[in-house]
Amino acid sequence: MNTLIVDDNLVARSVLLKLCSQTRDFATVTDCGSADEALHILLNKPIDLLLLDIEMPGMSGLELAKSLGQKKPLIIFTTSKTEYAAEAFELNVVDYLVKPINTARFHQALEKVREVYDSKKEEVSYTQDEFIFIRDGNVVKQLKLDDLLFAEAMGDYVKLHTQEKFYAVHTTLKSVEQRLPASMFSRVHRSYLVAISKIESLQEGTLKVGKHNIPLADAYRKPLSIRMNII
Repeated sequence: MNTLIVDDNLVARSVLLKLCSQTRDFATVTDCGSADEALHILLNKPIDLLLLDIEMPGMSGLELAKSLGQKKPLIIFTTSKTEYAAEAFELNVVDYLVKPINTARFHQALEKVREVYDSKKEEVSYTQDEFIFIRDGNVVKQLKLDDLLFAEAMGDYVKLHTQEKFYAVHTTLKSVEQRLPASMFSRVHRSYLVAISKIESLQEGTLKVGKHNIPLADAYRKPLSIRMNII
């Protein structure tokens, strides 16, 4: 597994690096000191397992995990406090380790990771020429991912907007998010999912996508700014 250790404490990272060196489960092990740096790595390098601290300056570990949506790697939270456990497990993480982490407890968590990793289906990689199938009335149509500007939740339906028209699909935005590649699409609001490459501008909490103005919620502002690689 390709593994990323994220912790602002250098000693804590050193302990996890040592624990990882004692097993053959890891192909590569990278470490960094902030969630912002971790997000850059996650967007540019395949990571299977995230050993993630919760309390860090800037973006917290919980905020990072939420920003990754359904395409996040396997996650083990590592923290000095137990109070975040309930919220952490709502994100479907593999385990929650309380510092100081001993060898036996680390290997117990790693065994859970092995079970999930081995049973996990191979994910499909997408390119701009690939597509999804959608049901438009009684007809199933092919929709190229590169044609999709954004998805908008509307009650029991989701409107999939292209440059020319939109398709109303009876589903949830969460389900659409799970189907689309996280490398190309990002949640920006509880009701909107946008194609990052189709964002023309960002001003005062509003995204310009084609002829549409889309609200950017505060909770998604920082992760999106990093993914947009704003200079």
